[in-house]
This record gives sequence, structure tokens and C-alpha cells, in this order.
Amino acid sequence: MKCPNCQIDDSKVIESRDVASGDSIRRRRECETCGHRFTTYERVERPNLVVVKKDGVRVIFDRQKVLAGIERASEKTSITGPQREEIVARIERALYDLGKPEVRAEQIGELVMDELAKADEVAYVRFASVYRHFTSIKSFEEGLSVLKARKSK
Repeated sequence: MKCPNCQIDDSKVIESRDVASGDSIRRRRECETCGHRFTTYERVERPNLVVVKKDGVRVIFDRQKVLAGIERASEKTSITGPQREEIVARIERALYDLGKPEVRAEQIGELVMDELAKADEVAYVRFASVYRHFTSIKSFEEGLSVLKARKSK
């Protein structure tokens, strides 16, 4: 593995551990040339999953896009970096478990909202307000009532 600091392909693994989701391994590495330490993740490569967007355009599923949306929604909340990774892993696993080569973007959005509703109410509301395109206080209140209904179940 090339060192991100000096670009030399001479690093050693100093620590390995499973990520809580169980589908990847986190490795701490140290460059033997410059001593820089960095983290890598190893996960099973799966066949490409195609996302069908609302306008019919098809794109390859990008877990980083899902993670970025969750990071924006959960900024300054109780959700930690590792928890965000676990949420994305659960969403990705649920999508692959559908057994279909294509999924609708709406399915991904709903899974994200389900996960955020369980993890942190503020993150859920932030994500839902962008995803659902709340344009008025009334639509925002309706979104909150959905969250309240989920919490009472």
C-alpha cells in the first residue's frame, strides 16, 4: 500500500480489526520510509449495483455519496464517524440483500431516513428536509409527525 505522505510502496500493518458492521476490516498502517501512520479499509468487492434516479438516469451505486449525505445530516450530533460507517454498511447490505441488480434512488433515501430516525432525531429531520424538499412550515411539521409516529411504534 502506497503511503499517502511520501507515495512510497513500503508500509506495514500495525493493527487490524473488524469494523462493527462485520463486512470490512480496518487496518492501521505505518510507512517504513517516513513513519507516517494512516488507516485503510478492506471490504469484499461486490458486483456493481445500479441506481435508477427519479429522471430515469442510471448510475453506479456510490457508498461515498450515501456517507456524505449522512455526514451532512449528522454534523454536530451524537452520531460518531464509526456509527456513520455502520449505518452506510447496513444500508448497502439491505440493498444487496434485495437481490436485484437495480434499485430506485427513493429506496436508498427511505433506508437512510429509517436509519437516521433510529440513530438521531436531528439528523433525521435534517436529511428529511432536504430529501423531502420541505418548502413550508406545514410540510416540515408533517415530516416531524412522521418521525413522531416512527418513534411511537
